[in-house]
Amino acid sequence: MGATITRADLSEAVYQEVGLSRNESAELVESVLNEISETLIKGDAVKISSFGSFAVREKGERIGRNPKTGEEVPILPRRVLVFRASHVLKNKINNSL
Repeated sequence: MGATITRADLSEAVYQEVGLSRNESAELVESVLNEISETLIKGDAVKISSFGSFAVREKGERIGRNPKTGEEVPILPRRVLVFRASHVLKNKINNSL
């Protein structure tokens, strides 16, 4: 399995590709990530062309089961983040094999 990409890696890539200063590149990456986060917190979807879409789903309360004891346990309602890759990204991943 490959390495994990970090904010610093993204900033460095922007620095190399765009030619902004390292500080400006870091600020740009932070700005983009904050915009994505804030949009998702509001409950709106984020679609990035040729990459995929992020959305927040509401999950209702349900009954789960403790696998060790078999005891029923309520699972509280919550919001979950879902990502759906675009066909372009899926094709790139599959063609890289």
